[in-house]
Amino acid sequence: MQEKQKRRSFVKRHSAVDLAEHWLLALSGLVLIFSGFGELPMYKRYMVTELPLLGWAGDFHIQLKIHYVAAILFVSVMLFHFLYHGLAGHRGLLPRKGDLGGSIQTLLAMFGVGKEPQADKFLPEQRYAYAYMAIVGAILVVTGLLKVLKNLDNFFLPPALVTGVTLVHTFGTIFFLLGVMAHFGALLIKPNRPLIRAILTGKVDADYARQRHGIWWERELRNAAALTPPGPALGESSDQDANGKDVRKGPFEQEAPDVCLARGSSPDEAPICDELPARSKAGEL
Repeated sequence: MQEKQKRRSFVKRHSAVDLAEHWLLALSGLVLIFSGFGELPMYKRYMVTELPLLGWAGDFHIQLKIHYVAAILFVSVMLFHFLYHGLAGHRGLLPRKGDLGGSIQTLLAMFGVGKEPQADKFLPEQRYAYAYMAIVGAILVVTGLLKVLKNLDNFFLPPALVTGVTLVHTFGTIFFLLGVMAHFGALLIKPNRPLIRAILTGKVDADYARQRHGIWWERELRNAAALTPPGPALGESSDQDANGKDVRKGPFEQEAPDVCLARGSSPDEAPICDELPARSKAGEL
């Protein structure tokens, strides 16, 4: 058991930028949901304010200020995300042709029907979920901005428009909450559980990546092989210490050079070390 645990290795799936975006968006989104419902007369009605340290939850003005602060953070992260990844040309999370069929195959395979197709860095259903949350988030931002403008002095919106905007914002919140619940629920499914580590640490189990994300895995191997410097030519001095040990440091050998992944089935092939996908541009999706 100890030997198996010792040999277990991981590959980098998310950069620090990705993790910061995810958690800032998640936390601000949850605060928006809580404060948004807090602006309705429901926390006092359902005695949420009777819980320890939540006496303030029924105060409309406090909830409104919290909602505004969380909204500023939420919108800022969204703008940064689309500008940063858009300018960098990251397209991994955008839906592709064939994702519908791939999603159906993947879902059926989870219930033992058929075989799950090899995926890229992200599963087909993850790309659909990304598009869903992006659309719902955009609707909430636009309608929320209109609701803010409505509260400003000397700014008038027709009552019918205000009513419509409020309804769309409310239903958008419900769909956002459903998306969050589906996101959590997907992580409870056994084949998806290795992704929990990825969103916490940025790394995912190498065996999981090779078996389920074969397209991404093979691409990273090809890129690593193309960037790995060749050994010394005949007649050149070798980069070895006095004991004959190779002391050259590969481009991915930064933090844990002793934890490596086999490149293929042949033991003669050079290993790929733990930081293999660090080759990818920071924040690449």
